[in-house]
Amino acid sequence: MRLLRRVLRWTGTLLLWTFVAACLATVIVPRYLDRIYYEGPQSAHFDGERFFNPDGDDTFRVPGGNSRLGFAARFFRRDDTRPAWPIAVNVAKDTPPARVTGGAMRATWVGHATVLVQADGLNILTDPIWSDVAGPFNLAGPRRIAAPGIEFDKLPKIDLVVVSHNHYDHLDIPTLKRLWERDKPAIVTSLGNDTILRSAGIEAFGLDWKRAGTLTDTGFEIEEGLPRCDPVAACPGDRATVIVNRNHHWGSRWFTDRNRALWSSFVVTLPGGNLFFAGDTGAGDYKWANEAASYGPIRLAILPIGAFRFEEGQMGTGSHIGPADAIKLWNRMGRPTALPMHWGTFRLSWEGYWTPPRLLRALQACAGETSGRFAPQSLGRAWDIPALGEAPPPVDDKRIDACLKTPAVRALR
Repeated sequence: MRLLRRVLRWTGTLLLWTFVAACLATVIVPRYLDRIYYEGPQSAHFDGERFFNPDGDDTFRVPGGNSRLGFAARFFRRDDTRPAWPIAVNVAKDTPPARVTGGAMRATWVGHATVLVQADGLNILTDPIWSDVAGPFNLAGPRRIAAPGIEFDKLPKIDLVVVSHNHYDHLDIPTLKRLWERDKPAIVTSLGNDTILRSAGIEAFGLDWKRAGTLTDTGFEIEEGLPRCDPVAACPGDRATVIVNRNHHWGSRWFTDRNRALWSSFVVTLPGGNLFFAGDTGAGDYKWANEAASYGPIRLAILPIGAFRFEEGQMGTGSHIGPADAIKLWNRMGRPTALPMHWGTFRLSWEGYWTPPRLLRALQACAGETSGRFAPQSLGRAWDIPALGEAPPPVDDKRIDACLKTPAVRALR
């Protein structure tokens, strides 16, 4: 009897302290998981606490509908109705040169949204991730099925890194720390993400939309205004100016820090024609693509085409564009040479592995777009980007919408 009373007393004490801890956790944990990455005045896309899409915020809706918990459960359950993906894929691994000069431009798709662009003596990386897992502590999250197209140790010295937002598959602290410690590149991102990077010992420049900075011989200098570029001729100068441009997305690294940091695309002005990197984005009002083109002719556009389907037949979400929206954005940019990315590296959604490039090709064939300027590229294969030239004819949005209804397109899973 005495032993029973002792067990009950200890059990009661344990339950009491468990209840107290749970109560404290409901107060402490959300505040701990929340982060204030940026403080500043209100604007057309910042309410004083969180950022938002000024063209209408549709990124809070769970892809495919239903509850957020149900969506997460379906994803981690690896629903058997999803099209099969390979366990691994073969990846070419070209070794890039130290520099590319003489007006040439070379691009190598490393994987996901990571692209090495070499032009005018500069080496530029977009959203670099060499980690095997895209998630907290590189433990929980989607696992890489395609090895990086360039081995990290064979990367040339990097001068400029652009980071579009703070999701783990785009802002990868281990990779960025290695790059910073090795090369000390200028790392440019949008507001608030620089706070995350500095907390890891990585220096970065966090800029608002429509702000710019220029690489100089002594570092990176924030500009007072935007560069004035002729709409049909490349921007003057022999160094890169980075313009932080609007796109349509959201940001979070924890559970309650949603939209505490800004998301963006980028225009990098170069003597031989500009580089555009869309980052991770939905279509929104499409006008941000026109804004990107207003800074001068785009020689290379890096556009996402994957992670657009979260249920049968879906062609895009508020957060991610599929090939149809990618063509419409490409159209608004003046139909430059374009590299499709954000597919084939991490499984983030429902569509089949080869669906994004096959759907892109099917839509182009249906719409009569035969220029070859927007074509899938192999992971790890260097690609020589043509010089600026006359743009092919535009593709009508209504024709793309009609092509989405054709049997060849609808059959793709």
